[in-house]
Amino acid sequence: MASESTRVSGLAVRYAAALHELAEETRVTDEVARDLKVLQDMLGESDDLRRFIASPVIARADHETGILALADRVGVCATTRNFLGLVARKGRLAALPGMILAFQRELAKRRGELTAQVVTARPLDDAQSASLAARLKQVVGNEVAIDARVDPALLGGMVVRLGSRMVDSSLRAQLQRLSLSMKGVG
Repeated sequence: MASESTRVSGLAVRYAAALHELAEETRVTDEVARDLKVLQDMLGESDDLRRFIASPVIARADHETGILALADRVGVCATTRNFLGLVARKGRLAALPGMILAFQRELAKRRGELTAQVVTARPLDDAQSASLAARLKQVVGNEVAIDARVDPALLGGMVVRLGSRMVDSSLRAQLQRLSLSMKGVG
């Protein structure tokens, strides 16, 4: 998962750049970004959906039918729906998670935003996410988007990565530090 969040293929970047240009021309950038976030969340929650988009044995036409049905059910805008159909027809649906990430990075770059990767033991609610984004904005001086993920192994607290900076205030890390300091005493 860590490499997924940092590396994106050249193919994904090219598709994301094309989608971003189209979204800007048609003035639906915010709608497309929202749609892609919904899809990203669905991919993160559903093993079946991840297997569906990654399966090389499913025919392109079936991929297209399935992804368009999902798009209609979720209610994405026409630009996002057309993009998903094109990606499926070209047999590139397996690269969709990378395309979403590349689109989000490009959008953040053009808006002058930084993205903080936040890992918590439990999901952040909207108020917590907004509060964290506001605090990080005070620290770095730019708008900060939160890319949140859950890892129950942290036990509590959070790990925040913003650019090359990392702050690990998780309960797991605190217990590890305590354990190491106790070993040094005896």
